[in-house]
Amino acid sequence: MTQNALLETKSLAEVGENIGLTEGIQLVKAFREANPTATKGYYIGRNILEQIMAQPGCVGINFRKCLTNTNEEHLVYTGVDAEGKDILEFTVVTNTGDMVKQDGIVADRTIYWDDLNGVIEVLNS
Repeated sequence: MTQNALLETKSLAEVGENIGLTEGIQLVKAFREANPTATKGYYIGRNILEQIMAQPGCVGINFRKCLTNTNEEHLVYTGVDAEGKDILEFTVVTNTGDMVKQDGIVADRTIYWDDLNGVIEVLNS
C-alpha cells in the first residue's frame, strides 16, 4: 500500500499487509545501506500487543520513536481507535454494574533486535 492509499483508506483496521520475504528483504537492505548506524530493529512481545489490541474500540497500534532519559532511541506505542485517536482512556463496566474509567496502555520497554535468527542470515547475504 502506498502512503497515498493509506491516507485514503476507509478503515484504519485495513492498514498494513503482508509484503512477503523478498520485498521485506529489499526494504530492510535499502534502509540499512542508507542508515548504517541506525538501530536495525526492535522486538516487542505478543502479550503487550494483545493487551493493547484488546482495549475497547482498538483497531490498530501507533508506534512513535522516542528518546529515553539516557538518550537511547526507543518506541512508545498506543492503541488507536477507528477515528485515528490514541486510546488514552476508556470506560469499562464492573461486575457490580458501575462504570469506571481506566487508563489506556502507553507502552515501551522494547528491546533492540539486531540478531534475528534465520531472517538476519538472509538479510546479510
